[in-house]
Amino acid sequence: MSAARHITTIADLEALYGAPMGAALTKEVDYITDQYRVFIEKAPFVVVATVGPEGLDCSPRGDPVGFVRVIDRKRMLIPDRRGNNRMDSMRNIIRDPRISLLFLIPGVNETLRINGRARIIVDEGLAKTFAVNEKVPTTLLEVTAERVYYQCPKALIRSKLWTIEAQVPRSALPTGGQILAEITKNAVNAEEYDAAYPERIRQTIY
Repeated sequence: MSAARHITTIADLEALYGAPMGAALTKEVDYITDQYRVFIEKAPFVVVATVGPEGLDCSPRGDPVGFVRVIDRKRMLIPDRRGNNRMDSMRNIIRDPRISLLFLIPGVNETLRINGRARIIVDEGLAKTFAVNEKVPTTLLEVTAERVYYQCPKALIRSKLWTIEAQVPRSALPTGGQILAEITKNAVNAEEYDAAYPERIRQTIY
């Protein structure tokens, strides 16, 4: 086996990979085009990446199609639904507004990437327009786009993410209760936690 070497400069990196293809650069803009808006409005799922003094965070957000609302060529709103109150992403945004979004649409291999800046908004009237099952989000995340571009389908094609044969049975993975039992040295009862989880989800989904 040959000795590994570390790439530590941009020049070395570019020498190894070569120049980016033309479309990889021309598809990037600093605003939300009409076509990119369609991607956003058809996506029921977005991954939100933020950064703060303690490090990075990457968090999923999902809701019915159209839950991310484009308000103009630069800005969009994302409702912050009920969660576990860790608020890792929100804490980061308060201290560092940089944000990155990755939109996924089931069955579609292209994804949409948006880099920009975010701020947390409290507006009761506006928040009510995002209500689901009469549950209103506490805050809204306003994202201002700075870089917008779609990602080619290679990664999702290679992973076969949307194919039936690529699906993994949930039973092949540890349950939430089993994970907590291991971490807490059985202070959490795995069977009791898992048995109560479906009702807990039903009560707290919104």
